[in-house]
Parts: sequence; structure tokens; C-alpha cells
Amino acid sequence: MTAASPLTLRIEGMDCASCAAKIETAMKRLPGVGAVEVNYGAQSLSLVVDEDRTSTDTISARIRALGYTPIAPRDPAAGPHGHDHGPASGGPWWATAKARLAGTTGLLLGLAALVSLLAPGWSQWAFALAALVGLLPIGRHAVAGALSGTPFSIETLMTVAALGAIAIGQAAEAAVVVFLFAVGEMLEGVAAQRARAGIKALVALVPRSARRIEGAEIRTIPVEALRIGDIILVRPGDRVPSDGTVTEGVSALNEAPVTGESVPVAKSPGDAVFAGSINANGELRIEITRTAADNTIARIIRLVEEAQGAKAPMARLIDRFSRWYTPAAMVVAALVVVVPPLLFGAEWFTWIYRGLAVLLIACPCALVISTPAAIASGLATGARHGLLIKGGAALETLGKLRAIAFDKTGTLTLGHPRVTDIEALEGKEADLLAKAAAVERGASHPLGKAIVAEAAQRGLALPQVFGAGAATPGKAVTARLRWGFVAVGSPRHAAEQGVLPEDFAARIGALEAEGKTVVVVSEGKRVLGLIALRDEARPDAAAGLARLRALGLTTVMLTGDNARTAAAIAGPLGLEARAGLLPDQKLAAIAAYREAGPIAMVGDGINDAPALAAASVGIAMGGGTDVALETADAALLKDRVSGVAELVVLSRATLANIRQNIGLALGLKAVFLVTTLFGATPLWMAILADTGATVLVTANALRLLRFDPARG
Repeated sequence: MTAASPLTLRIEGMDCASCAAKIETAMKRLPGVGAVEVNYGAQSLSLVVDEDRTSTDTISARIRALGYTPIAPRDPAAGPHGHDHGPASGGPWWATAKARLAGTTGLLLGLAALVSLLAPGWSQWAFALAALVGLLPIGRHAVAGALSGTPFSIETLMTVAALGAIAIGQAAEAAVVVFLFAVGEMLEGVAAQRARAGIKALVALVPRSARRIEGAEIRTIPVEALRIGDIILVRPGDRVPSDGTVTEGVSALNEAPVTGESVPVAKSPGDAVFAGSINANGELRIEITRTAADNTIARIIRLVEEAQGAKAPMARLIDRFSRWYTPAAMVVAALVVVVPPLLFGAEWFTWIYRGLAVLLIACPCALVISTPAAIASGLATGARHGLLIKGGAALETLGKLRAIAFDKTGTLTLGHPRVTDIEALEGKEADLLAKAAAVERGASHPLGKAIVAEAAQRGLALPQVFGAGAATPGKAVTARLRWGFVAVGSPRHAAEQGVLPEDFAARIGALEAEGKTVVVVSEGKRVLGLIALRDEARPDAAAGLARLRALGLTTVMLTGDNARTAAAIAGPLGLEARAGLLPDQKLAAIAAYREAGPIAMVGDGINDAPALAAASVGIAMGGGTDVALETADAALLKDRVSGVAELVVLSRATLANIRQNIGLALGLKAVFLVTTLFGATPLWMAILADTGATVLVTANALRLLRFDPARG
């Protein structure tokens, strides 16, 4: 007996949520198959299968029976260029199975029309043959769907309606209905292909080759062959082939294709660079830090595709509604057929015809696609503008926010504090700084990094640390040096320990009034001195916060820093500041705001992880792309406060688009239902109530691909 093994397939022709639901239901009914996940945005199916009970050939056959083509994916280690988007999305639209069906049914309809002109006596037979031949693959998929657990599919409605039309002598209308249905399916596929274009554009950002430096030689190799630690040469005008760190050279890189940042970013030795960035002028030597399969572009693609597969609450509501809607619609159509003739003596032919029209009007395609199409377009638009949103639920919640909380350091400020004052109570300033830097060595917090950087800039030799240091979040970092235990912490922590002299508190207050953050260096019960640091507000912070307030949102800064420093930063920015908060107090503040409505927390993704998780939506910025891609519900790749407002604007535009789509889908059906019951809608026009609505809904969703959240 073999153990269950994972299986991943790409599915050609899967272009909507109802397609995904049909495949998911079919897979779950197979013995030995579990953990089924279907993502129509990525055209992927993943599951776990016990091949002793169900073979992979059986799985592929079941998928083909439903009208889709399973394709084995390429090796994921190949990176972005190995990121197979499948024939359905990669080939021309006219080469797809849906386009071939539309062409075939159109040709048959044309031939039948020609026969009706040349030999009118054969007209009914010619149109019936055209309808039946076109209906053959549709009916086969309807039967396969019914046997796989989806009896009330769009194919079922079409098959019943077309066969019913032929039975009552309306073969010409049956042929037109089959043709229009095929055209609608083809247009749905074209629209889905357009929605995936944003992801394909990201793939195209990464060059296929790189210039690797091998001793005195420079060799051109495939980008997939790059390994961590390789040194590559990037000339002016070249794109960076993978994430790395500049080791030599100075230049400006255009990161707009990746982060949405419009201004070229200066790069020098030690700076990180992203795959897909364009080198503007100087020649750079870069050490590779991530392989092709794991660089920024590849990870963005994976995260956006995963996000498209995660349903928003509104999409789940529509899905639940549509499960009951379709069988209910068939019941209503049946009542339309039998009630007037049985109860009121009406003509059977007339009401059978109208019942079939009701059946066509009831097709749920436009309604089912209304939400996921808008969500997919919104997520793709966000990715193109450096706004990475991890799922429809986060995108939907962003538009309903009532308040936004910001961390201070690295979020509202640049995150590059510098040491401004060093005051030693005993010994030399250099010794005080060296001890503090030794304790903070390896720190992740910007203040600790700034102290270490200042010591390095002065060329100070750091004393040896014995054992691992201990950190008390929001209070202090302690390490054992040769002289004893040395702590670098907040003035409040020093006061709690009873080591802060009263006259020293006045000096700390004066520095904090200048907007500086003060840390106290102590050894045992003795204060050795203090170090003051200052971090400037981001240049766009005031404008970004003003736009949020204009959107009707409450803004607040939650920081562990002291009240005076917090006020010095928050005052000019015009937002409320709550200072001196420990991590658990930040969580309590977030919880209090959530009682009044959804709240977002914006932080660096490192020290604010608990608060980001506690908020309705966590937004990561300022902590580096590595962290931003892996934490929180959304990430600002261009590292600007203005990006928070852009997230909200994009979400609100997406929610408005969804409401428009649902209104279009239901509104058109309501109008055609009334005209059908009064006998004013022929069958071919009834199918337009669904096909036309699907086209309108999809076109409306695709408008979001051109939306600019910075201007909208």
C-alpha cells in the first residue's frame, strides 16, 4: 500500500469560480483524494491522492470529461520563467477549445441558414442538426458534471433549454442559443486571460540570462543557474536578474516595475536590489542573495495567485446563494410551463416556450463571476502599483476600515535614526558607546542598529559579550560583558529598576522635548550614561495622513517611545499619539479600536507582529521587502505612507465595482424575466440576458486593471 502523495496540475479552460467549484466537487467525490484546492486565477489544482484507490489517469480523465484539460506544471525551481501559465493563458485566444467551439457552432449556424434559403423544406432539420452537433460537447459536460456532483450547472440549463426548443419546433432558435452560449464562454475565457496579463507582465520583468563574474571572466548564463553567493555584473540599461546586494559600484535603479516607486532609487555598496529593477546609469556588481525561484518577482507572483484563490466574504456569500439559485430557477421555469395551461387553460406551446426562455435567463454565470472577477482585477492592479494584498478578504476589509494605527519607528519615520548625543556619567563617551554597541550587536530594532552603526563609524573596538543577550520587549536589552551585566533600555525601565538619578531625569526630558529618543546605559545598579537618537518623519507622511483623514478615517500613532518624542513626531503630522506602550498595551489599544469598527495596523513587520495580527488588517512597511512579503495581510513594497491611502482607495473602488456587477447581473435578469412572461423575449434574446450580462460584468471588472489608486 502506497502513502498518499501530493499532485499539482494546471487546468486549461478553467476561467471562472463556477468552473473551479465544479472541478473541486468532482475531485472530492473520488476515493482516496483529499486536501483539494482549486485556484481558477492561477489555473491550478492541488490535492493529495492515494494512488492505490484513484490513479492520476483517473483524475485527468475526470477533469477532461468536465471539459477542461489537465497539464503537468513545469519545475517550480525554474523560477519566474518556469512559472507555467498554461496554454489557456499563454496561447492566443483563438486557439483555445472555447474559441473552436464558438467557431464550429457559428459555421454550423451559417450553413443551416444557407440550407433554409436554398431548400426551405429542410430548414427545420438543418437547424436541428446544427444545434445538436454544437450541443454535443455541452451536453457531455452536463452529464459528466451531474455524475460528479454538480447536476445544476450552466451546461445542464443550456442542454435542457436547447433540447426543449428543438422538441417544440424552434430548432433555429435552439441553434442560435447554442452559438451565443459558445460565444459567451469564449469571451469569458478572453476576459480571464486579460486579468492574468498583470501576472504575466511580472514574469516578463526578469531577464532570461545573467552575466556571472568567474574570476577574470564574465560568462552569460541562464538566470535559473544563478546560485546564492554568485557575483554578477549589471550594466546600465540592464535589468537585475535576481535579488541581491550591491558589492561594487554606484547607480540609480528604477524599481517602478516592482514596487511602483516612480523615482529612481540610489544604490551603493551594501544596498539591497530587487529582481526586475532597471539599472539607470552606473555599472554594478551584485552578490546574489536569492535564487530565481525565490526572488521578489517569483514570490509576488505566488502570493498574488494564492490571494486570487482565497475567496472574499462577499464571494463566498454569492457562491452559497448560487447553489440554491440554480435549482430554484429550474423549479420556477417548470412552474411557468405548467401552471398557466393547467390552471387557466393557456396554450401549452406558448408557455413551454416562455419557460425555456426563463431557464436561459436564469443562467447564473454573470452573478457567479461578478465578485471574483473584480477581486482578481483589484489584486492584480495592486501588485502593479506596489500594493501587495494577500487575499480577497483583506481587500474587502480595507474598504470598510474606520481607523488606522501606525507604529512610529520605520513606519511614520524613515527608520534610520542616528545618534545625536552621548553623555557619560562616568568614563569616556567612546567607552559608553562601545559597551552599548556590544549589547545591541545583532539587534533587529532600528535604534539598536543605529548605536552599532555609530560605533562602527567611529572605529571603536567592541568588548566581548559572554553568552546570549536577553531582551525584555519594549524595555531593555541586557548582556554580560567583562565588567558585569550591562543593560541598554528606556528611561522608564531604568526608573523602574531604581537606578535613574533624579537630576538625570531632567536632562532626559530636555532631550525628549527636542523629539529625540533616549536610551539609558546601566551596569548593575549604576547608570553609566545616556545616548540620544533622532529619526525624522518620512517626507510623504503628512500628505499621506491628510489623504487618509480626507477619506474619513481616524489615524493614531501607537508607539513604545516616550510621550514627548511621540508628540514631537505626531504633532506636525496632525495625528493622535499614544506613547509608552508595551507590546501587550498595543494589543489592548487595537482591541479597543476594533470595538468601534475595523482597524488596520501599519508596522515594520518585525517588532509589530502581534499588533499586525490583532488588527482587522495588518499592513507591513518599512521592514524590508523580505519581511513585507511574508507578514501581515498587505504590504507596501514602495515603502511610503501614501501607500496606505492607496490601499483603501483601491479597496473601495473594488467594492464599488462588485456592487455594480451584482446590480448589472440581477438587473438585466429582472428586466428580461418580466419581458419573457409577457411574451416579448425570444429564446435567442433570453440567452443574451446571461451572455450579455457576463460580458458587461467582466468588462466592468477589467476596468480596475487601468485604475490608478494614487489618483483615484
